[in-house]
Formats: sequence, structure tokens, C-alpha cells
Amino acid sequence: MNATSEDQSSASLSGRKALTTVALLILVAGLGLGAYALFASLGVWFGMWDFRTGFDMLRTVNASADWVAWISLALTIGIFVAARRIAPANAKRLATFAAVGTIAAALAYLVPETYRAPEGTPPIHDITTDTDNPLQFVAVAPLRANAPNSVIYGDQPNWDAVKMAAAQKEAYPEIVPQEFTESKEEVFNRVLEAVNTLGWELVDQNLAEGRVEATDTTFWFRFKDDVIILITETPNGTVLNARSKSRVGGSDIGKNAARLRALFAEIR
Repeated sequence: MNATSEDQSSASLSGRKALTTVALLILVAGLGLGAYALFASLGVWFGMWDFRTGFDMLRTVNASADWVAWISLALTIGIFVAARRIAPANAKRLATFAAVGTIAAALAYLVPETYRAPEGTPPIHDITTDTDNPLQFVAVAPLRANAPNSVIYGDQPNWDAVKMAAAQKEAYPEIVPQEFTESKEEVFNRVLEAVNTLGWELVDQNLAEGRVEATDTTFWFRFKDDVIILITETPNGTVLNARSKSRVGGSDIGKNAARLRALFAEIR
């Protein structure tokens, strides 16, 4: 073998090592960020820390995961192109390593983004179809005895009932009493089916009162939000009022309104 061939072989070997190193670094960085983001919520699940610590961890990930994902994507493309020339036998494997790391980093960014409130979302956690006479929790009330957020409407730092009602009406004008031509019993049964379909935990049901109470537990941080629904008869059929309230946290980032919208969609 002449000197030129040896130089080419050495350069090829160095190139393969460099590509392998970069691909593995992307894989480790992406999986590391993904594991850290996942651990933020798992720690809450297993009682290792409260949701505030979990959110702080997600903010840390969110601050870097996006640019790590974009850089990793560019490098992944480069690795695939270069590996096809320098190490064709390993091109697919190296590109796969890098792609997995890129996807993990992207997820580590996107998952925390779901906890960012949409623009215009008021920082409240109590949504009701009747802001003048909010429904009062009955069976759920004892379950909230030690919850940071009380059952009193408007009882939130820097807020009161009037200010909260105005903020809700501006942000969620669609959250209003729902009218039906069907009987109270039929609507009541639809509500029970919706509670089951939506995966809420049924706390109490009382057909005579037309009242249903349930608890919805969020997936990532296991937040418990409570719902009360009241169906009353009218001369033209029935009217349904509902209220959804978080047990902890200041802003619900729009989740309680979204929960009531989901309920209304299910029973229509």
C-alpha cells in the first residue's frame, strides 16, 4: 500500500470515528434532556417534590432543548450525507442514533410548551357558566379541605368575583349555560356518559337534584381539578350549568375552560 492509500485509509478511519462520536453525543444529549423532562413529572407522581419544582425543571429544559433540537437536526442530516460517503455500512445506524437524539430533544422542548398559557389567557383557575351564582360543590367540598385553592368563587390573590367574572367573559365567551329540549333525565344520563368518556372520576350523582360532581386528574403533573354540573328543568326543556376549578395553582393555562368545552361537545 502506498503512502497516498494509507493517508486515505487513515482519513477515512478518522472520519468514521468523528461521525460516530457526533452521532453518540447527539443521542446522549437528546435522551438526557428527554429523561430530565420526564423525571420532572415522575418526581411529582412519586412524591419526590411538588409541582413547583417540577415546573422549574421543565423551564430549565425548555430554555435549551429547542436550540439543541435544531442543531441536532442539522448535524443528523450532515451525518447521514457524510456517512454515505465515508462509512456507507454504518450510515443508517449513525443517522438513526442522531435522529433519536434529535426527536428526544424536540419532545423535551414541546412537552413543557404545553404548559405555556395561550396569549390572552387570564391567570385564573375557576371557570363557571354562571358567574353571578356559581355552583357550590357538595360532595367534592370535603375532598378539597386541604387544597390551597378554596371553593369560594373569586377567592384568589389579586382577584375578586367581579374581576374574575369579567376576565372569564372576555377570554371565554362561549362558556355559558347550555340549553336542551330533552328531559332532565336524558341530559343527566348524557352527562354521566361524558364523565366516563372523558376519563373523569365520578364523585357523586344525584338525579333528583340534577347534580353530578367529578374530578379530573391531569396526566403529567397529576393536578386534580373538580367539576360540578347541575341540570334543571325549564318550560322548554332543561338547562345545564357547570363549574370547573383547580385545587392548586394560580393560573390553569386555560385547562378548566377547555374541560367544560369538552363536556359540552360530548353531550351535544
